[in-house]
Amino acid sequence: MTQRIDGTAFISGSFLSEASILIDGDTITYAGPESALPSDLKAYEHVRHDGLIFPGLVDIHCHGGGGFSFPDTEDPAQAAPAIAEHRAHGTTSIVASLVTAAQDTLMSRVHALRSLVEAGELAGIHLEGPFISHARKGAHDPQFIAEGDAARTLALLEAGGGTIATMTIAPEADLDGNVSRALIARGALPSYGHTDCTGEQMVTAIQRAHEELASVGPVARSTKPTATHLFNAMRPIHHRDAGPAFAAIDQAAAGTVVAELIADGVHTSADTVRYTFDLITDGHIMLITDAMAATGMADGDYVLGSLPVTVKDGVATLTEGGAIAGGTAHLLDVVRFAHFEAGVSLERAVLAATATPAHVLGRHDIGEICEGARADLALVSAEGLEPERVMHAGEWWSSDAS
Repeated sequence: MTQRIDGTAFISGSFLSEASILIDGDTITYAGPESALPSDLKAYEHVRHDGLIFPGLVDIHCHGGGGFSFPDTEDPAQAAPAIAEHRAHGTTSIVASLVTAAQDTLMSRVHALRSLVEAGELAGIHLEGPFISHARKGAHDPQFIAEGDAARTLALLEAGGGTIATMTIAPEADLDGNVSRALIARGALPSYGHTDCTGEQMVTAIQRAHEELASVGPVARSTKPTATHLFNAMRPIHHRDAGPAFAAIDQAAAGTVVAELIADGVHTSADTVRYTFDLITDGHIMLITDAMAATGMADGDYVLGSLPVTVKDGVATLTEGGAIAGGTAHLLDVVRFAHFEAGVSLERAVLAATATPAHVLGRHDIGEICEGARADLALVSAEGLEPERVMHAGEWWSSDAS
């Protein structure tokens, strides 16, 4: 039976009051004004929502949640709590992020997660490392950090069978561009970060990848590489050397890269979030969580990859050394922070958490409320943007369904 959902919905980049959404099976068949509903509409199930209707959120950088970490996945079923935790809070598309590890471990994890991508439970796999900077390793195990290796990259891509969406690499670890080239040839995107590179090296890497992505045609998910969690695990900005973060912002403003931003008040301040949105146009900035296993859980001891993590007052840090070790926010929390704390318009914040990351993935069937899209919706309260109901692929989601 057709489902009809009425309310104020985020459609085509803005909020439309008195909107109607029609859903048949797992697909949206109409999204627009109630007044323009088809006149021959048959029987349907009807929901009227008094808050706001977002597209299902799309998190392109997520290490886990609900007590489970994607880098620990040995069996696909183990990932269910993490997927459920984020889905319950409105994130209907998740890219599972791995961390720097031994090659055989990465191969095993990619193989285990691949089936979840193929089943539609995950939107892809993100390899964060191992070709990153020792100086900007963050919460990555230094014993497994390596120089760029195209052969290792190709082996991982082969294991992923097209499910690897992005790979974080430091430009200085791939000066010849061979790792980026291997990714691009197999339909994955280089994501530049965890880097101590110069601004010039960042620009060179981004522009080279942008040109090569544009040249491969339909193989590419996008014509733009990405920048991994802007500012974090990057050489800081200095008045005599703007460094990789400013270079990435300049390139995002020029339309050659899409920058990730963790707008949670821990990884970046409200002022930094506001300034970044002021500098980068829509479509070139996306909100992410970098969430780890503690998301939705109590403070305590956790693990990220091979490293122990302590969570106190909701902030995750390495037990030894104190580096930030991922986030504990849901993507809806990040949208909320960007809007209420940083003053980013709600339209821009929602776009950065929906259509923009979806387009980076090469997906036009998620991240938007439009005819032909998968029926993924997040119904939230009007004032606090709290999650109230979530639909994934035409089904109302509940913890019992997980």
